[in-house]
Amino acid sequence: MNRLAIRNLVQSKRVVLISVGGVTLALLLMLTLDAIFTGVERQITAYVDFSGADIWVSQESVRNLHMTTSSLPAGVAERVGEVGGVAEAVPILYLSNMIVTGEDRHLAYVIGLPPDASMGGPWRLAEGRPLSGSGQAIIDRSVAEGSGTSVGDEVEILGRALEVVGLAEGTASLVNSVAFIAAEDFAQLRGGGEAVSFVLVRVAVGAETASEVAARIETEVEGVTALPRAEFAAEERRVVRDMSTDVVTIMNLVGFLIGLAVMALSVYVATLSRRSEFGVLKALGAKTSDLNRVVILQSLLSVGIGFVLAAALTFALSMIIPSLSANLTLRLSAASLLKVAAASVVIAGAAALMPVRQIARLDPAMVFRGK
Repeated sequence: MNRLAIRNLVQSKRVVLISVGGVTLALLLMLTLDAIFTGVERQITAYVDFSGADIWVSQESVRNLHMTTSSLPAGVAERVGEVGGVAEAVPILYLSNMIVTGEDRHLAYVIGLPPDASMGGPWRLAEGRPLSGSGQAIIDRSVAEGSGTSVGDEVEILGRALEVVGLAEGTASLVNSVAFIAAEDFAQLRGGGEAVSFVLVRVAVGAETASEVAARIETEVEGVTALPRAEFAAEERRVVRDMSTDVVTIMNLVGFLIGLAVMALSVYVATLSRRSEFGVLKALGAKTSDLNRVVILQSLLSVGIGFVLAAALTFALSMIIPSLSANLTLRLSAASLLKVAAASVVIAGAAALMPVRQIARLDPAMVFRGK
């Protein structure tokens, strides 16, 4: 029976192309969409992930960067630095604003850095040098290339023209980028007094875990929330995921329905085209359950091949696309593979329902009547 299922699947190249090809495209849609959103989530938290901080300290109840505002007294960094287990505490300023390059406007996280900041700055410079004083800015390389801006040109940030002294790598996503300016310029342009936005903390070597030090900071410093870097990044990703859940769900549902329709049609047509063969087998004593197994196995084979091809194509795209667009990264996660694999099994089972019903009602005598 297993050979019959394989023969039925491969005997007609057109049936194979329709069934496997259609399912592959449907599953590719689901995997690629998941990979895009996973990549976007990772890009959005790149600044947090590469900030160099073990703990992020913010205004009480503020647990992420996206669409939030945090304001702390200027002296809070010194108090945080005195907490046991803290090796270093660096205050930064933060605001979501526009980078204006000529006629172009780019949404960005604008970071104000104190002189010689050991944390919170660009982690990789593609060109230029670090900030050395006021009147300077570092922007993302892809933003600069897209607007024809080079090191030495001027851009407008927070309403002031600043000289671009460096181009950062890996600080842009589909949503925004990160720009760095001197804390002195930031404070003057924002007009917010001596308040800071966040305090980045490095835990002392040999001290407790970041979670334990974060808990001590919240206990000893009033009015703050302290989160280990991984937890702070997870909160950021959760916000983005909540905003995109409906879109992902709808697109995955579309892919699922396409796969189900294509698979059901191809298995149904393949079964009907061989009704006479099934009739002969039934007349020779084959059980209906055996014939049903042929149809179900055929469906599983088609979906299995489609799943493997879709995963391979998605992986290939994740290698190719970043070289074509610095702002788009695809990440194929294990969770996505498991989810789509489960959907594939459901598609295979649902696609086999109609042919199974046809076989159950199949009359062996039809073979001898020439029908």
